Amino acid sequence: MHMPRLAAFTVAALLCGTAALAQQATVKLSYIVDHPAIDAAREGVIAALKEGGFTDGDTMALEVQSAQGAMTTQVQINEKFVGESPDLIVAISTPTAQTAMAATKDIPIVFAAVTDPLAAGLVDSYEKPGRNLTGSSDMTPIDQHLALITRILPEVKRIGVIYNGGEANSIAQVEVIHAEAEKAGLDVVEATATQSSGVGDAAASLVGKADAIYVPTDSTVVSAIESVVKVGEDADLPVFAADTSSVERGAIAALGFDYFDIGHAAGMKAVEILKGADPATLPVVFIDKLDLYVNPTSARKMGVTLPDDLMAEAAKVGE
Repeated sequence: MHMPRLAAFTVAALLCGTAALAQQATVKLSYIVDHPAIDAAREGVIAALKEGGFTDGDTMALEVQSAQGAMTTQVQINEKFVGESPDLIVAISTPTAQTAMAATKDIPIVFAAVTDPLAAGLVDSYEKPGRNLTGSSDMTPIDQHLALITRILPEVKRIGVIYNGGEANSIAQVEVIHAEAEKAGLDVVEATATQSSGVGDAAASLVGKADAIYVPTDSTVVSAIESVVKVGEDADLPVFAADTSSVERGAIAALGFDYFDIGHAAGMKAVEILKGADPATLPVVFIDKLDLYVNPTSARKMGVTLPDDLMAEAAKVGE
């Protein structure tokens, strides 16, 4: 297994302290597409690295790249990173982590915002990843999300779900959505989009077929949430999300994580690895703190009035 060059220092060098070690740290970070949740995760990673003694331009050389939603670009980015033999690769989102893993079995990789690392084939288990990867998950409580939707819309029967059918974690989420919807007595209507440009059309295909739209933590769809919101407003089709940043961009409500926390948790794993820990032995981190975000303005535009008691529970009320 590739170990960070930091860990190869002599005992005498180690005694010089973390600052001396960190001067040698080279970290490469990439993500599949730009949107607020991924941006927050990236900032969380960088903040944790800094807290651990690794500051860009001082004790660490950090390179950040976005694939701008293109898988071919993401593959090229990770191949470039591996060719430069960094101490660590940070991969935000499932496709980014998968292409990083495909590019190297030796260089340590820390992933962030991967919904189900096991289903994505990134780890052998959550407790003992067993490979050169570990990180943080944004696995969401889908049962609670459906309960939130039915609390706001008691008459709802059909939930439309938009996702990227080529993304392993999105497929896994949809399987859970079907299972939880069946328990709740709801039907699920699927619509897929493999690129952000197709998300609006996928949303439009649900008009007349669904009573509400639910957007899971799928980077392709979240990056184009505004196009889903427009369909919702035009057709009085309420839009809900798993990602709280989507509420600020027009979804009615979401019960989810602060993606800064997801990134920060991954960043702390990165610090451990840069100081010599083996990613194969570092458990995957799951965040359990959930916040309710609501957007009454968007709700009104989609023909929905949010209950007063729900508004009182919200951590953030948007406009």
